[in-house]
Amino acid sequence: MYKNYWWPLEWAAKLREKPLRIKALGQDLVAYRLENGTAQVMSDLCMHRGGALSDGWVENSCLVCPYHGWTYTADGVCVKIPANQPGMPISKKARVDSYPTIEKYGFIWAFLGDLPEAERPPLPELPNISNPNLKRIEGEYLWKANYERVMENGLDIAHAPFVHGGAFGNRKEPDVPEFEVEHWTGGAGGTVTLKPPPAKGLWKYLYKKDRPGVKTRTGFFMPCITMLEVHLPFGLMALIDINLPIDEQTTLTKWVSLRGFFKGNWADSDTRRRVLKIFEQDRPIVEAQRPELVPVDISAELHVPSDAIQIAYRKLRKSVLDKGWGIDTHRIRAEHGVEATVIPSPGRREVPELASAWVKKEVPVRKADLS
Repeated sequence: MYKNYWWPLEWAAKLREKPLRIKALGQDLVAYRLENGTAQVMSDLCMHRGGALSDGWVENSCLVCPYHGWTYTADGVCVKIPANQPGMPISKKARVDSYPTIEKYGFIWAFLGDLPEAERPPLPELPNISNPNLKRIEGEYLWKANYERVMENGLDIAHAPFVHGGAFGNRKEPDVPEFEVEHWTGGAGGTVTLKPPPAKGLWKYLYKKDRPGVKTRTGFFMPCITMLEVHLPFGLMALIDINLPIDEQTTLTKWVSLRGFFKGNWADSDTRRRVLKIFEQDRPIVEAQRPELVPVDISAELHVPSDAIQIAYRKLRKSVLDKGWGIDTHRIRAEHGVEATVIPSPGRREVPELASAWVKKEVPVRKADLS
């Protein structure tokens, strides 16, 4: 898990008038809407006695802690302490971490890190997701696995004939053609043409003869997104997966399926069934992988040419770890036990004289040691 990235944390439609508790990256976060409808994400941890701000309420675009009524503005500054004596000033230390927040693609995104705006990686440009000519449906799927294992599974071209044989994988033709890796800002991908198995059910009526080769494109966007495009003869089918780490061993995939054919609502249930069938076929494989975490050392596992996209991910991941952006959850448990830890926000740099006085401790980060 990494700081200093834009993380898509929740469906935008789910955030309404009440504060919303979000568990992600081992962190307790809260999202709420200001009076003008703008979304804001903050640490779900009142700095007074550790109350959950998500159990509070919104008042004049401020978030009120349900424990003692401490009131925080959208930038995390405490502006009201009801128990204070009249006229007593509020300490500048009375603030919580507040994260830059954007609403896009139907998601609430928060920049979880402390980089100044000019140095932040950009929000990823997700293909197809905003195309009005594609029918969109959404869903969620829970894995008992680390999110990077889930991500790499989504990038793995070679597993389809074996894990998904009979669905869209063809065990009689498992070879993966040579392909070039495309690199883009914050990610990479590749395109191959695969030979699918004979069509079944309704799909067999769409093909006059044998199924032709299917152009398939897959790729990733940091920090947690995978995408799949399948170019069928009668239209595009695409899948975008937001693989959100709840903690090191639990991943919630928020998926968006898009199709350029059968756009009526009558076909939604079939699309949903197919997406979930793929995940159900993948689940026992991914949850049984060892080690549970993707190795830091790229050479720790044996790779072949068909793994090129996963290798591109691991190389980019290494560069991120070398920057010190990796959240070291092992160290958190060892050093802090059950004590609350918080990803630092830009406010800690904007108020440098207070950074060392912040009440809730910063999560430790690590650098990759590949020597």
